[in-house]
Amino acid sequence: MAQNKDITAKKKKRKFSFKKFFRRLGLAVLIYFLWTVLITFAYKWINPPITILMVQRCLEQSFSSSRQVRLKKTWVDYDDISKNMVLAVIAAEDNNFPNHKGFDFKAIEHAQKVNKQRGKKAFGGSTITQQTAKNAFLWIQKSYIRKGLEAWHTVLMETFWSKRRIMEVYLNIIEFGDGIYGVEAASQYYFHHSAKTLTKREAALLTSVLPSPLKRNPAHPSSYLNRRADNIQKRMNIIGRPRI
Repeated sequence: MAQNKDITAKKKKRKFSFKKFFRRLGLAVLIYFLWTVLITFAYKWINPPITILMVQRCLEQSFSSSRQVRLKKTWVDYDDISKNMVLAVIAAEDNNFPNHKGFDFKAIEHAQKVNKQRGKKAFGGSTITQQTAKNAFLWIQKSYIRKGLEAWHTVLMETFWSKRRIMEVYLNIIEFGDGIYGVEAASQYYFHHSAKTLTKREAALLTSVLPSPLKRNPAHPSSYLNRRADNIQKRMNIIGRPRI
């Protein structure tokens, strides 16, 4: 009889523990989503001071014997960035950026078809908004969890931010080299002048290092990088002045 009571008590305790766990989990999820709404709304005016990627790269540099610990970043307003650079990233990364609501389903479908034909993932369908969400709020390692959170942040950004603000944040936090973040730091480091005076060729070369900035140098482009920059410039000429 006593043994049956012990078993019943254990079952009740286990049931209570599960309820407590899921209650706490639900609370944690709710707090997280409320925090993301708050921080995304705040970033409409406040410039992100640092990103997870920047912290991660600094840690990688500190543990590497061949890499110098470096963090170059200088924030510049949208109006202080050459429109050539804005046009270059739209031409290379997201042709439909001014028009979509964060997701370009036609681009995703096209990328899937190309990747299926090639038998490997050669193209992605991520928009500039999605890339900004990843760079500003999340980590770079791919996973279904990160993609889900990326979609959530994308919706929030498109809800609270203007297209100009999304582009401004994107161009100020994106990685252009080892320890080099943002178009101003990249322009100064590679071309020795401000981002406001970037030429079409320089903007195309900077954009051509994406998405592998640690392996490419726009100041000393390889033949592949030059060809990529040529293609970006051609698309820039077709698209014309960006309307954002």
